[in-house]
Amino acid sequence: MKTEVLPFSPEAIAEAARLIVGGAPVAVPTETVYGLAADATSGEAVATIYAAKGRPSFNPLIVHVPDVATARKLADLPEAALRVADRFWPGPLTIVAPLRPDAGIASLVTAGLPTVALRVPAHPAMQALLRASGRPLAAPSANASGTISPTRVDHVLRSLNGKIPLIVDAGQCPIGLESTIVAIEAATIRLLRPGPIAFQTLAEVAGLPIGSSSAAIEAPGQLEQHYAPSKPVRLGAEAARDGEWLIGFGEIEGDASLSPRGDLIEAAARLFDLLHQADSSPARAIAIARVPDDGLGVAINDRLRRAAA
Repeated sequence: MKTEVLPFSPEAIAEAARLIVGGAPVAVPTETVYGLAADATSGEAVATIYAAKGRPSFNPLIVHVPDVATARKLADLPEAALRVADRFWPGPLTIVAPLRPDAGIASLVTAGLPTVALRVPAHPAMQALLRASGRPLAAPSANASGTISPTRVDHVLRSLNGKIPLIVDAGQCPIGLESTIVAIEAATIRLLRPGPIAFQTLAEVAGLPIGSSSAAIEAPGQLEQHYAPSKPVRLGAEAARDGEWLIGFGEIEGDASLSPRGDLIEAAARLFDLLHQADSSPARAIAIARVPDDGLGVAINDRLRRAAA
């Protein structure tokens, strides 16, 4: 298969929508990372995602929809979830809620769970594709399962070239870190994956107490090893050891820096790009400077711990 790359335009979206309706997967940018989108109502279409990514079948997928009204047709969203959705959608937030019996979502999307993970993306390319295709889109990150997430087209090509028909190119993803995922039930809110939106803020908007996490896989990004380079990763480095490519932060410069000024927003946006650079370097291993474990640093360190597992 030849993988075509088209710049984001009405023509590119029309071609992507044609492929989606025909059952094929298409890589498209979101504000977080590039996603590999397919029709969430077709088990055969969703299977093409799993085939391209080599994804474990027990790992559920996020379903992207254009607005809250569409989300309510797919899941039973409690009042607390609607408060959160009204505040943070469109945006880098995924809500896990009970799947409606009449939702029409392929069981392969939910990995057999009674819940579905929903997100309303803010990126104009994904929004355009959702509206042009007229389908809810299952869209995990556009990379081989468990490897470094893609924030640019060349990252997608690195692992999926020849495995998918089309990539829509809209440049680098502005946030560069996957969405926060929460499960919102009638009486509690639970954090399933940290992300760009702080969990404490979500809990305050929901007006719910924080529930305890389950050991079961309920959402993407919960595997112990995930976002992983092909090389060993050492965290909390103050300097590079022999054979290491050092990713710096703040005062620790390294071969490249997540943020020389110690800015966590800049660090999140550059995280996967620098992991790709380090993984492509001649170095035998990767070292990463300590990132503060507060604010957006909680989500960054979550990805780093799984990368180093």
